[in-house]
Amino acid sequence: MKKFLVIQTAFIGDVILATSIVEKLIQFYPESQIDFLLRKGNEGLLENHPFINEVLIWDKKNKKYDNLKQITKQVARSRYDVVINLQRFASSGLITTLSGAKQKIGFKKNPLSFSFTKKVEHQIGNGKHEIERNQLLIAELTDSRPSKPKLYPSNKNYEDVEQYKRQEYVCMAPTSVWFTKQLPKEKWIQLIHTIKDKQMIYLLGGKADLEQCEEIKLLSKNKNVVNLCGQLSFLESAALMQTAKMNYVNDSAPLHICSATDAPVTAFFCSTVPSFGFGPLSKNKKIIEVSGKLNCRPCGLHGKKECPEGHFKCAYEININ
Repeated sequence: MKKFLVIQTAFIGDVILATSIVEKLIQFYPESQIDFLLRKGNEGLLENHPFINEVLIWDKKNKKYDNLKQITKQVARSRYDVVINLQRFASSGLITTLSGAKQKIGFKKNPLSFSFTKKVEHQIGNGKHEIERNQLLIAELTDSRPSKPKLYPSNKNYEDVEQYKRQEYVCMAPTSVWFTKQLPKEKWIQLIHTIKDKQMIYLLGGKADLEQCEEIKLLSKNKNVVNLCGQLSFLESAALMQTAKMNYVNDSAPLHICSATDAPVTAFFCSTVPSFGFGPLSKNKKIIEVSGKLNCRPCGLHGKKECPEGHFKCAYEININ
């Protein structure tokens, strides 16, 4: 039996996309043990996952480097056969390097990739989706075709959101960590005004998004809008989004939740572009972006805290209707 460790300690969307690696490995090694290392706060994504044996958690916010030392020791004690590192930063490279694994696999961009037994290129903008880039890491262990990412809401998760499904509904996730990835509130209000009168509209997000979504709700003056920010777990949100008439999202984590549950999705791309490789994977998907060419777009891979040009045309010139 092979023991695998998959490392992805970045953000929510990155962890979701990394589950495609787990899905692929279990197809080829059904008797294997697969563990997953992520950052504290994201572990709820992998609850109930039938193919993950153990979730290892690195607390990056409190005593980051002390905890890095401890998690590195824990990985080394586990004596993995294969460590697959999806991140391109030195901290994850250190964990991989000191793992003692027979096979240490990662991207060439990692500063410690010289110590890996296998390293591959990670190129943005070459027409490949991120799951295809990640699949290159395990192509020799499996094949070249990536599996889709997948989340596994439990029966209880579905039961807990059943109360919101009594009539037809749509979900909207208006916020993002990055300002320039986020459709402006005026556009969300405009979108709300296009929704059928009998459809419920659920605003989704974390506790930090509560105030912003409450403002959108109040300004929309739509009695069917319900602000659920901070009330649902990751997997409860996934369970609700899966059967929505449509999910409206930014280029952010909720987009990837839709991909991992094959939920219908309309994704707004403002400062970033789909060709970066983070677009939706659902069967029912639509991408909306500014129609005209802007010389300043894209202004970066991950979005920015404010528009560098001061006009934010890549968002304000998106046509909602």
